[in-house]
Amino acid sequence: MAEKAFKCGYVSIVGRPNVGKSTLLNRLVGERLSIITPKAQTTRHRILGILQGENHQIIFIDTPGIIEPKYALHEAMMNYVRTSVEDADLIVLLVEPEEEFDGAIADRLNRREVPLIVAINKSDLLNPAQTAEKIKYWQHHYPRAVQVMDISAASGSNCHNLLLAILEHLPEHPPYFERDELTDRSERFLAAELLREKIFLHLSQEVPYSTEVTITSFKEEDNLLRISAEIYVERPSQKGILIGKNGSMLKKLGSEARKDLEAFFGKKVFLETHVKVAENWRREKARLKQFGYLED
Repeated sequence: MAEKAFKCGYVSIVGRPNVGKSTLLNRLVGERLSIITPKAQTTRHRILGILQGENHQIIFIDTPGIIEPKYALHEAMMNYVRTSVEDADLIVLLVEPEEEFDGAIADRLNRREVPLIVAINKSDLLNPAQTAEKIKYWQHHYPRAVQVMDISAASGSNCHNLLLAILEHLPEHPPYFERDELTDRSERFLAAELLREKIFLHLSQEVPYSTEVTITSFKEEDNLLRISAEIYVERPSQKGILIGKNGSMLKKLGSEARKDLEAFFGKKVFLETHVKVAENWRREKARLKQFGYLED
């Protein structure tokens, strides 16, 4: 009996902000790699999640939501989207039930002649007749799509069929990564993201979007991780909000992040946090380089 061909490739998950791309990545990979909050534009980086199988290796790419850039950080985020589409062997366009066709997004995706799957997320909000109508709508607007299907990233409904569709259209290729690798991101990066997630969950208005987290120290001992983090904001008033009365907000953020870090790394964590001001960092390329959004 002939040996089954090994499938391997990059799958870019793209869409508007807040459509559930990070939830889908975590669901498909089976690990919490991308942070999730109800706020739009939570994802800022290009994050790889690697699904390993006996005869396949799927490298999922979670990207920021597609937006019209307003400043340098947005431009860097959209560059991640562009490169992820350019690198993709297959593209999954994630849309919401009430979303309408966007010609600008279509132009971006149609520049790459690779298989495209349109996945209508949050299908649990639709009845069967509505689902059929939405599938027909997206088939009309993306006639080149190899499949249009409904899924629920949150519940996992139909995600197995999405995986089967992806595998069907992935190329045959030797693995790009070692068999035990889960992501290309460092432990420092994942720790910073978990802390940033808490900021997005507990603070409102402009504060979360003006915040960046860097890990200055990551020391691993036998049964303990010692992590030091710096949280940057753009204005002194935001620093006061982030710290809170008598340090209450910063303690809350640190406590919740520490619990998640302990669950993720499987050991006790000592987390130390400091808040600093970096005025207008989202608009300054030197700061964006410092925070890892731009290369030298």
